[in-house]
Amino acid sequence: MNPLLSECISHSAVKTKFEQHTITAKQITETVKDVMDQINIAAAEQRVVSLEEKDYLIDRLDFVRNQLNLLIQDIKKKIKLITEEVENQVSNAMAEEICRLSVLIDEFRSDFHPSPQVLNMYKSSLLQHIEQGMGKNLAFRCSDAVNASVQNSQHDMIELVKPLLPSAVQHQLPMLVPSRKFELSYDLNCATLCADFQENIEFQFSLGWTALVHRFLGPVNAKRALTLLDHNLQLTAPSTPLAPVAAPQTQICRAPAQSQEELMLSMVNNLASLTSRTSMSLVIVGGVVWRSVGWRLIALSMSLYGVLYLYERLTWTTKAKERTLKKQFVEYATEKLQMIISFTSSNCSQQVQQEIASTFARLCQQVDVTEKDLEREIQRLSDKIQKLETVQNRSKVLRHKASSLEEQLEDFSSQYLRHDLKSIDD
Repeated sequence: MNPLLSECISHSAVKTKFEQHTITAKQITETVKDVMDQINIAAAEQRVVSLEEKDYLIDRLDFVRNQLNLLIQDIKKKIKLITEEVENQVSNAMAEEICRLSVLIDEFRSDFHPSPQVLNMYKSSLLQHIEQGMGKNLAFRCSDAVNASVQNSQHDMIELVKPLLPSAVQHQLPMLVPSRKFELSYDLNCATLCADFQENIEFQFSLGWTALVHRFLGPVNAKRALTLLDHNLQLTAPSTPLAPVAAPQTQICRAPAQSQEELMLSMVNNLASLTSRTSMSLVIVGGVVWRSVGWRLIALSMSLYGVLYLYERLTWTTKAKERTLKKQFVEYATEKLQMIISFTSSNCSQQVQQEIASTFARLCQQVDVTEKDLEREIQRLSDKIQKLETVQNRSKVLRHKASSLEEQLEDFSSQYLRHDLKSIDD
């Protein structure tokens, strides 16, 4: 056979067998290249979007954290200011109510009797009346204003926190504020505060020795003076000879250097010494008085003194005893309540502080949840970006392989298909 014909037949067989496969392979490699290009472009676009979203979320997270720190400092200052206002308000209101304590006690009505059992029940009911009455009056003066201040502060906190939260969460913020009205608890605890009160409703003549000493010296100094007087009367015998007393004179000489209270106590001491002398001294003094003013004036004075004593003794009824007890209790309770003004006002301010701080803590919890959501979303985007980078790199590798295969197919076509045809033609 002709060698040229044999070569032509051989090349024709190769072309017949491989040309179509080569064309198909070229189409496949072209398709792979297009797909890889599309994947690469799409991954690149998504990566850019994810990077932008990630940067935005990072900026958002930094903004939320910085604003929250500034907000915490601002809220602390506002809470301090509000608590100070509440403390001053409660303190002033309580001071005014203590000044009106006598009116509150006069309004108390209950069965009164000097017997110990009834008296204890009466004082217990009186203490309960005072605690309820003062609590009600303090609530009337302070509670509405304090509640309005608390609600306003809570509303302001919500408005300040809103920009830090997603829009879906912002509508839920009012649910974090308690719907109940905030009420202060004053907790005066009068039963414990006034447990040591001891009344004195025994009859005391207004011109008696004890009453006069109390009037001129006051309760504390009067007690000291009367104790000193009783002590001197017990130590001094009735048969003590009349003699000059050096100690009182020394005290009188030193009177200009003493205070008024010490001078009065010294005079009472001297009087105690005088009352313990012999009856001869009383007779001499009585004679001097008799000669000075006359028996008629003495008799008239003694009659008036007796009439006044009898009048006061007859008017010393159960009602008078009740009025005396109330008066004594007003003085006692006023002193005790004044001691707890600072404590009560501070306790009220702490209640307000706890109420506002608890609301702000709940709002901060929502911000913390938002921060964690942002952190999770940033991490998700970071993982997505990493995967997209992997997809891009993999698509580039596959496209490179498809291009390499396409070059090999092109070389094969040139060498075994188109070259053969050219050789035959030649």
